[in-house]
Amino acid sequence: MIIKQSVVDVLMFLFERYLDDDELNENSRVTDERDSIQLRLEEMGFHNNEINQAFDWLEDLAELQDKQQFSPVKETSTRIFSEQEKKLIGIESIGFLHFLEQTNILTPVTRELILDRVVALGQPLDAEQMKWIIMIVLHAHPGEENALALMENFIFDEVTDLIQ
Repeated sequence: MIIKQSVVDVLMFLFERYLDDDELNENSRVTDERDSIQLRLEEMGFHNNEINQAFDWLEDLAELQDKQQFSPVKETSTRIFSEQEKKLIGIESIGFLHFLEQTNILTPVTRELILDRVVALGQPLDAEQMKWIIMIVLHAHPGEENALALMENFIFDEVTDLIQ
């Protein structure tokens, strides 16, 4: 569990330092600068294995975005979580995902992208880590700027009147 939690830490660092810019094509910029970023992460104490897993995770997310593998579901559909998903995210995070969907912060497509990325990590996430994964996925998904802004408010505990 420690290794996978560290992968989330690397992802959080990459998001805060490199991905949360207004710059276009920032995912490709991070990939292009992978060697220099990796060196910096190693200097900060992250292990090479964790760093590589984080970069691979981001590259897989970009591929999923390009392929749009998730077919749309009817809005009246109910998502049933697998036992594996329940073990990885827990009841609290499942409730949070439902809340985000009910408030139109998440769409069925972004929810499925999030769940795919959680399963790709393969280790249980606490509620805080789950929020970061949601934010990273929303950031990578075109047209989700408002949803991302709301998630940033959740992450950084800012008071917002946007959800009523």
